Amino acid sequence: MEPTQTLTPFLGQLAFPEAPRWHEGALWFSDFYTHSVKRATMDGRVETVVKVPGQPSGLGWLPDGRLLVVSMTDRRLMRLDPEGLTEVADLSKLATFHCNDMVVDALGRAYIGNFGFDNAARHELVPARLIMVTPEGKVRVVAEDLHFPNGSVITPDGRTLVVAETYGARLTAFTIESDGGLSNRRVWAELPGTSPDGICLDAEGAIWVASPTSREVVRVREGGEVTQRTPTSGQAIACMLGGPDRKTLFVLMSKLKFNAEQSREALAGSIATMPVDVPGAGRP
Repeated sequence: MEPTQTLTPFLGQLAFPEAPRWHEGALWFSDFYTHSVKRATMDGRVETVVKVPGQPSGLGWLPDGRLLVVSMTDRRLMRLDPEGLTEVADLSKLATFHCNDMVVDALGRAYIGNFGFDNAARHELVPARLIMVTPEGKVRVVAEDLHFPNGSVITPDGRTLVVAETYGARLTAFTIESDGGLSNRRVWAELPGTSPDGICLDAEGAIWVASPTSREVVRVREGGEVTQRTPTSGQAIACMLGGPDRKTLFVLMSKLKFNAEQSREALAGSIATMPVDVPGAGRP
């Protein structure tokens, strides 16, 4: 295993940052409790792109460049048009609790996870579905029986989707069929002792995993070989490879547990960075 590296502070004064994306030379992310999608440049300048009343999570882009945003608590997929947010699809009949992270493929098909159950209230785990939404708003369940499907990646060839199962302590892979359906389910990596949340893919095919319960980011290869572990000062919520050469790992953290009753004024979220040797690849 490679020597542990340390993280460098990048942004502070955030509530609960999630769903980082490197897009058009900047880091985009959702900040749950301020209901904001934000964009940050490498020099630390931050702007709010859009406010999402239903609490934003997963982000992605259509082929024409329009932003897609998961609206968590009302379980909808939204699109940012010139005139403002527009509903693409209502997922409330398929998602059994809040929607969360998402990955969007090259054709604009969005793959969206959901909690499955009220984890903050400590209800018993209910397996959840992965839902696919086409750019036209057609909705379809493409996978079931997932233990809190969370961050997802798609390989550069567009043929494989890997999703983090937070309460399954594993990464699960699927083959993406021509119609957007998922098949050939298999375990990509078991990660005992972790709670995989946000993930990102690098050019060697390894995946960086943010694990809030173990407070670390982990780089893992298919099959489960861990090549690096880096501890974090707070819960590691998500991570993304970005920067001009995509060799900067952005790590999003919070010192709050995910709890809708937490005060938005408790700005306990932050983003840190770490240089890596292998650049980012695939989607998001």
